[in-house]
Formats: sequence, C-alpha cells, structure tokens
Amino acid sequence: MKLSVIIPVYNEVESIREIVRRVQKVRLANEIVIVDDGSTDGTRDLLAELDGRRSVRVIFHEQNQGKGSAVRTGISNARGDVLLIQDADLEYDPQDYPSLLKPITEGVADVVYGSRFLGGPRRVTMFWHMIANQLLTLTTNLLYDTILSDMETGYKVFRREVLNGITLRAKRFNFEPEFTAKMLKRHVRIFEVPITFNPRDYSEGKKIKLKDAFEAVWTLIKYRFVD
Repeated sequence: MKLSVIIPVYNEVESIREIVRRVQKVRLANEIVIVDDGSTDGTRDLLAELDGRRSVRVIFHEQNQGKGSAVRTGISNARGDVLLIQDADLEYDPQDYPSLLKPITEGVADVVYGSRFLGGPRRVTMFWHMIANQLLTLTTNLLYDTILSDMETGYKVFRREVLNGITLRAKRFNFEPEFTAKMLKRHVRIFEVPITFNPRDYSEGKKIKLKDAFEAVWTLIKYRFVD
C-alpha cells in the first residue's frame, strides 16, 4: 500500500515547513503532494525550496481557486493507493496517521474520518465553531441516514478506487460535504477514529467563515438528490 499525503496550502508561510517536517517524521508517506493555491505571503518561495526533497512534490496554482480546487488537483496528481488529506495549519497532528490508516490496512474500511468529537485530546476553544460543525454533521446524518460525529473534519483518508466514477466539483470549503455526500450515497464503508485537535482561532489565521457553513448545507441538500 502506497500512501500519498495531499496538503492544500494558501498563505501558510509560518507553518508549511513545520507540517512537512511532522509528516516526514511519521515515516508513512510515500509521497507528499503539496498544492499551493496562489499564496501571496512568501509560502511559494519556501515550497520551491522543498520541492523534490524527501518525496515532496509541489504543484502551483497561479491564482487562488479555493481549498476544494487545491485538493482536487492533489488527488489528480497523487500516485498512491491510499490518499490522506492534511491541512497545513497545524490543527491536525500527523502522529494520528497510524490510527487513521489502521481500518483501511485491516480491510474493514474504504474511507476513514478523523473525528474531533470522539474523545481525543483537543484544545478548548471556539464554542460556536464547534456548534456549527455539529449542526452540519446532524444535517448530514438526517439527510443520509448515518451516524457520523464529524462530517467537516479535515482528516479524510480513502482508497483511490472509491472515487471511480465520481466527479468532484467543489472549489472552496464545500469539498467536505460534497465528498461525504457522494461516499454515503454509494454506501462506501466509512470508519471514524478519534484524533488530536489543536484549532487556531480567527486572530491566528483561521480561514473558514460563517458563509461557508451555509454553502455546506446547500451542498449536502443538493447532492442528496443529484450526482
């Protein structure tokens, strides 16, 4: 099994070296595919230095297109049998990779979500952001008759073949609900495992906003009825 770690990046000059170091330290990724989504803060210069070193491949978007677009570019360029999406902002800890991969390597899951709400260690902050996440997960469970605890998690790991015959269209943060909706409609085996979560707040550069929650709801409703 070859693992591709996909890292979408936009203006993460303060964290990009560190997240790459942490991924490499775990020693499970066969390749690290970084997609820079038109950064303007110096991130691109750092990535140019990292490109080609220790299995790192960097792809540059000339203009900012959104996280979903960056993830889709990473998926289309990844070479692994299993793909893992890793945010660049240090909220998610690559030391959780063994737990995330275990259901797939044991043959009991095709997709694994790292859940922030299953009792793993986490920083205590941002109550209303948590409520928004839980409401979106509840909406998912009602629409698709499932029992997810964290639809919006950034840690999604999946076998490449689950995307066969599926077209992903998300450009922004609506990647999470689109991916989830299309997996659930096809009754793909999804497992959740607890993860460590260290969220940053808006003053520290968190990018997702309230309008993204409304877009997520619309995405969930839309893909309940169309492909």
